[in-house]
Amino acid sequence: MTKIDIFSGFLGAGKTTLIKKLIKEAYAGEKLVLIENEFGEIGIDGGFMADAGIEVTEMNSGCICCSLVGDFGEALKKVLGEYSPDRILIEPSGVGKLSDVVKAVRSIDAQNAVLGGITTVVDANKCKMYMKNFGEFFNDQIEHASSIILSHTDNMSDDKCKKCIDMIREHNHTATIVATAWTEIDGAEILSAIEHKNTLESDLKKLENEEICPHCGGHHDHESNEHCHDHDHDEHCHCHDHDHDEHSHDHDEHCHCHDHDHDEHSHCHDHHHHHADEVFTSWGKETTRKYTAQEIKDILGALDDFETYGTILRAKGIVAAEGGSWIHFDYVPDEPDVREGKAGVIGRICVIGSKINEQALCELFGV
Repeated sequence: MTKIDIFSGFLGAGKTTLIKKLIKEAYAGEKLVLIENEFGEIGIDGGFMADAGIEVTEMNSGCICCSLVGDFGEALKKVLGEYSPDRILIEPSGVGKLSDVVKAVRSIDAQNAVLGGITTVVDANKCKMYMKNFGEFFNDQIEHASSIILSHTDNMSDDKCKKCIDMIREHNHTATIVATAWTEIDGAEILSAIEHKNTLESDLKKLENEEICPHCGGHHDHESNEHCHDHDHDEHCHCHDHDHDEHSHDHDEHCHCHDHDHDEHSHCHDHHHHHADEVFTSWGKETTRKYTAQEIKDILGALDDFETYGTILRAKGIVAAEGGSWIHFDYVPDEPDVREGKAGVIGRICVIGSKINEQALCELFGV
């Protein structure tokens, strides 16, 4: 099955640079075909990787560059038939409408191809100007994208980057946004975001899938079948309204006791078969704000105030710091963990708990 990925973007946004980065860092081992579409015709820019040659030629990582002219749909079918690639990368004209390109790709009758990522590259410094002066084309590219990759965010202020994202969100509420400077992340991370494997929703889902003791914060990862935090449940579990001496169940079997009397209900949460969404709620935010490690430590310490923020059982995140570094953090009650780690595609904060005060969390994290 061939994946067809579209890379849209206004003039000078950086589509070609992004594609080069993905070819080098993300598509290793894949048989690729690149099609560049200029003003309705299918062809290849003679300046694109000039050292690799023009017409049909092998490029870096085995990419094939096609010079084809004619009907768009027929050209795609010709590429599929002649090369049987793992992936086709389509780079439309910078002044083209993404909606037209998507419609053309979806109209082809090919059993062995599927439309993959629909990406728009946006020059973060020019977003406001282009949206105002070329809205018909620029906004179309934003509105029909499944992922939006910001370019030229190096040295951009947090405030300006946030305003750019806010403007984009007015036209597209669901696209995955990558805001981190491309020099800080590799192409594999970007591809993961394009393919929706690295999103705020996926991060929240992972957190929700952890089996959490709502009082000690200990959690159990269903996928790995292992406890994610290295503490002994016997030492840290604080189940409510029952006496451990009178009820000899083993907390090593992942007891998740709720506020109940064991005399009346001699079984724990695992045996109730409650769905997590009956008990827990989750909250998440994406942010380009930069933090210090001490700020994150203070924020995590404040989460113990359940009267202000609700009962926070787990928090997890990756956020930018000054100087190009990134902070990774995990939180369970009384066990904050703050460390330096690799860059994310955008800063993300995920929280799960009971009776969460979302507005208070927004103010605490400054998002």
